[in-house]
Amino acid sequence: MSKLNLAAVAICALVLSSCSLSDRETGSAPEPLSTEVEQSVSPSPTGAVTQAEGVTLGPVTVSGEIGSEPQVSVNTQAQQVSDLLQQDLVVGTGPAVVSTSTVTAHYVGYGASSGTKFDGSWESGSSATFPLANVIVGWQEGLLGMQAGGRRILVIPGAMAYGNSPPTSAIAPNETLIFVVDLVSFQ
Repeated sequence: MSKLNLAAVAICALVLSSCSLSDRETGSAPEPLSTEVEQSVSPSPTGAVTQAEGVTLGPVTVSGEIGSEPQVSVNTQAQQVSDLLQQDLVVGTGPAVVSTSTVTAHYVGYGASSGTKFDGSWESGSSATFPLANVIVGWQEGLLGMQAGGRRILVIPGAMAYGNSPPTSAIAPNETLIFVVDLVSFQ
């Protein structure tokens, strides 16, 4: 074996020995803090899954029953995210959303730096319908694979949202946006 190969083997052994024994025994790896999720989902009397307890993803905690406006708490001291974070709070049923889908959804949107709600559909009592291809990139990617009847949190970095050109003064330039989306249906 060459000296270079021996050095590579020694480095690999050193890296492996620095891992904790419990991580190697269980095969688990620590989760990154920015995507740590605490979730409690409980069945409703009809057997359908509802999300009532708080769920934390990045800078946001969400609670409340699916089908009604969620309660959202934003940690405005958290760092802005650089990658899209998403978590299903309730998994729907049936086929999954694809990039060419037209979706009908209830949603609420918050700015991560202010913690202020800037948009939502629940106040009007009407869900919104739109082609997925016509919305911000964070929604285009974040809703893929979602099923009707589901609820999902999206934490969208500014570059995947409105960048330097937000549509309203309620959103800062390059702001991370937080959405909670209930997918009603899609075609």
